[in-house]
Amino acid sequence: MQPLPVQMRKATSPGAHITELDRQCMQRSVDEALKVLEGERDEDVAELLTLLHPPLAVRILDALPEKRRSRLLGLVPGESRDQWKTNASFSEGSIGRLMEPPRAMLAPDVTVQEAREQLRAVVARALISYAWVVDAQQRLLGVLVFRDLFFADERARVDSVMIREPFFLRPETLLLDAMREVLALHFPVYPVCDAEGRLVGAVRGQTLFEQQAIEISAQVGSMVGVEKEERLTTPWRRSFRFRHPWLQFNLLTAFSAAAVVGYFEHTIQQAVALAVFLPVLIGQAANTGTQALAVTLRGITLGEDGQGMRGLVGKEAWLGVLNGAGTGLSAAVAMIVFAIVQGHASPALLGLIVLLAMIGSCAASGVTGVLVPLSMKRIGADPANASGIFLTTATDVASVGLLLGLGTVLLL
Repeated sequence: MQPLPVQMRKATSPGAHITELDRQCMQRSVDEALKVLEGERDEDVAELLTLLHPPLAVRILDALPEKRRSRLLGLVPGESRDQWKTNASFSEGSIGRLMEPPRAMLAPDVTVQEAREQLRAVVARALISYAWVVDAQQRLLGVLVFRDLFFADERARVDSVMIREPFFLRPETLLLDAMREVLALHFPVYPVCDAEGRLVGAVRGQTLFEQQAIEISAQVGSMVGVEKEERLTTPWRRSFRFRHPWLQFNLLTAFSAAAVVGYFEHTIQQAVALAVFLPVLIGQAANTGTQALAVTLRGITLGEDGQGMRGLVGKEAWLGVLNGAGTGLSAAVAMIVFAIVQGHASPALLGLIVLLAMIGSCAASGVTGVLVPLSMKRIGADPANASGIFLTTATDVASVGLLLGLGTVLLL
């Protein structure tokens, strides 16, 4: 299939008011978009819904009161209404949720001249990139590029100039899997066919990449408990409701690190120098774990198989040892100097404790950075969802426990 140098566009464009509503709704969550549309005319909202990404349009319709939803569905074109109903039957995150109506469908036996006449009516109301050639059961037979249609003999049948056996997506395919399939194609529009080859919709390449960009941008926030629905325009009360429960959860997990410190209270009293270096150790281990977490999440997002869970754990453990040894040597030297200045009786032993604790905590945090997202994925949860909070807890406990535990064994 060849991309068009120039797509056939609508004869009319939406007005300035509809364009502004489109911009506002695309930048907001569904609940916030509903507030934007609350006082708008039904005719304007119906036109807007046909311009929005199909999944957003479906979510807005589902959230509206029944009476207004019925009025709006009566105002939109039947093909859009039927397509939204079809899209809603597929799971979230699938290609089926992103489908537009498969406009510009032609029978294989129509002539080029007849096809041109039929397409004139279609391009007057929609953005068209390709024509789809289907049989009586709506099975996709081929794709017609408008450039070929323009230069073909008017008496020729469209099945003689169409591209046969075209590439298509399946509606149940997940977005990430579809992105990998189309990575080297870069077509403006992709047909979507079911298991029997029937054309059930079309999805634009722009929609695919915009939807994936939204998912990737939300991933960073999910690591620390920021919901995907939250945007820059989200009111502070709603942002508070999104964030505060995770902060309360983080506070509970932080108590576990505090409990470890309390357990080694006697050690801290006997070797105050160790307490001084706790923030240094925790900071380095946290950075190591965050690096491993970022690489693992990137691999999951891109669908990289890597070496399997065991291989990834071994790799990050070894990197943790190496990085811990490098930073631990520097920290050990600093500890020795600090202990000498403070007049401690065993500066070399304190330096050794810091070195060993740094190696162990960096190795543990690297392993945790792999295990947290992979384990969440294995149980069917979002790998990025609050993974940073779990990583922080594990890192704090390991760092504090190793440093003070080694101090208890070697000093006391």
